[in-house]
Amino acid sequence: MNIQEDNEAEELVINLTPMIDVVFLLLIFFMVTTTFLDPERQIDIELPIAESGGEVTDVPDEIVLTILQDGTVQTNGRSLDRDGLLVLLKNAAQNDPNTPVTIRGHRLAHHERIVSVMDACGLAGLSNLAVGTTLEQG
Repeated sequence: MNIQEDNEAEELVINLTPMIDVVFLLLIFFMVTTTFLDPERQIDIELPIAESGGEVTDVPDEIVLTILQDGTVQTNGRSLDRDGLLVLLKNAAQNDPNTPVTIRGHRLAHHERIVSVMDACGLAGLSNLAVGTTLEQG
């Protein structure tokens, strides 16, 4: 019987390919599930509370108008005067007269300012209006 002894130790090789695959999959998962910056969340505004209502699904061409406590009207982080607001709304009405407009007024904003924004929507030909509120917790 002839037995050969191997004096040389075999090199142990770790295959890193599966580990790299898992790391890339985790990276893709976290990139997809990350909540991206919402410019509307940066505005310091307290919405009034409503007892009814539900979650609103995002509409791609929705116009969100925010009325601050001092009466300033903002959209996408920029302030608008009356003329700028009318131009924005008229352009939206020309593209689609059913464009939804959500008016988010601070709970302490003057009602007169909110009504003037609603009036500007009517003058532009937009009638699909909604008022943004928060649900009462409790």
